[in-house]
Formats: sequence, structure tokens, C-alpha cells
Amino acid sequence: MSSTRTSSGPSTSYGSSADVPRGRGRALGAWCAGLLFAGVSAVVACRAADTDAMTPMPQLLAFLPWLLVPTGAGLLLSLLARWRTGLLWGVLVLGPLAWFIEPYGNTDEPRGLAVVRLRVLASNVEFGWATDALVTAVRRERPDVVFVSECEYGCQATLRAELGTALPYRQAVEGDTSVGSVILSRYPLTPSPVVPGVMGMPGAVADVDGRPVRLQLAHPQPPLPRQVTVWKRELGRLRDFADDHRDDGPLILAGDFNASQDHAAFRRILDTGLRDAARLAGSGREPSWPSRTTPAFGTQIDHVLVSGEFSAGRARFLDLPRTDHRSLLVDVTLHQARQARRAR
Repeated sequence: MSSTRTSSGPSTSYGSSADVPRGRGRALGAWCAGLLFAGVSAVVACRAADTDAMTPMPQLLAFLPWLLVPTGAGLLLSLLARWRTGLLWGVLVLGPLAWFIEPYGNTDEPRGLAVVRLRVLASNVEFGWATDALVTAVRRERPDVVFVSECEYGCQATLRAELGTALPYRQAVEGDTSVGSVILSRYPLTPSPVVPGVMGMPGAVADVDGRPVRLQLAHPQPPLPRQVTVWKRELGRLRDFADDHRDDGPLILAGDFNASQDHAAFRRILDTGLRDAARLAGSGREPSWPSRTTPAFGTQIDHVLVSGEFSAGRARFLDLPRTDHRSLLVDVTLHQARQARRAR
């Protein structure tokens, strides 16, 4: 009886205790990988369906390129768990995700002669806190046109006093905190109707050496959890504005869009024929927000969009203290429109 206890018991118990934790670990790895793939798949499906859906999709779509991280983690977990279905799932998600990371929009270059070069700066000064830093940047970079978001009363007074000589023309919507916005210009401005929104979005027509150039500041409501509908509506108004002026000559639409190219509402603005100047200059994916983690991590929601009469040269993102946005500085060139051929 004693020999039976010593020969059969230990071998059976040791095999069982080793297999159980290994099996549980693989099951846990597969379960975690499935959760990662499910989340990424939902976001990619919204991108493929050309919809921003509802919270939390707009917030997640803003960081779509970074979804490569959970996708890679899911593939690793699937490999360790020997979960073949998960490996296939991950590969199927990775394909469209990589495709959508490619910059969106038209990049055709104008063929007319170059007639005027402009330096454009778009800056969100976060409730006016970065006003002094903006003044320093403007004096250093010497832009011809500046779009300033979240420029409250004090900010506007400072810009008027400090930059009134270099940029004497202005068109503003006055307001406190994030409501105030202003366009500053070296060229004379004729006011045009504002685009309605919770925050100010002024517009004007600049007389650029005898050539009218329409300027419009963009600052729609951010897609906060309970404000997604407002965000979509205001981006839709900017899209309607761009479409209404599609054939009216040169247009620059710039500012804090609170949207990236991975948002359907922003892509519809590009679909009117506008091009993203940062993308034309080779910086289509460089993040502008939040400035505290850029350029290592973030998303590009500050844009300078131009009509087909413009080409774009250098684009730079400036780090200003005391604001959560990086300012976008681009050099654009206005080209002469081609003359229509006369009928024979």
C-alpha cells in the first residue's frame, strides 16, 4: 500500500498544477487581446463608414494613428496565447488602420504664375494667457496675416497696442475667455459676415496688392462628451461657408478646428476643394495639441486651409508658453488664375 501512494500521486499532481496556470494565462491573454481588437475595430469601422458617430468615437478618432499601439499589443498577446483567430483579427484591423493613417485630401499644385507670397500664422492663445508669447513670435516671424483664437478683451487690447504698426488692420469678435477671436493683417481688410458659433469666428476680405483674398477664422466648439452635436453643426457651417465661396477666388480658412483629418466633419470641409497647407508642406501628421505632450504624442487640430490658387512652402509648428496649442506658421504663394480659353 505504501508503494502505491509514492509511485502514482506525485506524477499526476505535478502535471496538473503546471498546465492549469498556463492555460489560464493564455485565456487571459486572448481575452485582453480581444478587448483591444474590439475597441480598435469600432473606431476603424467609424472611419471606414465616414462617420464621427457619438462619444467616445470623435475623441478616439482624433488619435487614430496611435491606435497602432493597442493593435500591436493585441497581436503580441495573441501570439503569446497562441490564439490564431486573434492573429487574423489583428492583421485584418491593421490593414485599414494603416491605410487611413495616410494624409487625406487633394495635393494638386496650381499652374498659374506666382504673384504674391504670404506668411500665415494660426494661434490659439488659450484664454489669452499666451498673448505676450504670441507678440514675441509675430515680431520674430513677421507674418502677413494672423488668425488668433481665444483672444479675450485683454488679449485684443495688447495685440492692438503692441502689433498695431506691423499689422494695422484687424477684424474681431470680442468676448471673454474662449469667445474672443481676431484676424490681424498687413493688408487692408473689408469685414464679411461671421460664421455663427459658440465662439467667435470672424471673417474678412483682404486687399493683397489689388487682389481680393477671403480670410475666415475657424474655431468650432470642441467635441466634449455633451457637445458633439454642436461640434458637428459648427464644422458643418464651416463646410457650407467653404462650399458657398468655392468659386469666389482665393480663400484662406485657418484656426483651431478642434478636428483632425480623421474626423468625417473635417474631411467634408476638405472635400469642397480646400487643401491643408501643412500637408502640402510635408507636415500633415505633425501634432499641434496638446502642446504638453507634442511632438511625441498628440493630434493635429490646428490647420491653415487654402483654396486651389495657393501653393504651400515651409510649415512650422511653434511652441508658445502658456497655451495648450502649438501655433502653425506656413508660407503660401498665391498663383494667378489660368485664363479660360476663348471659343474658336
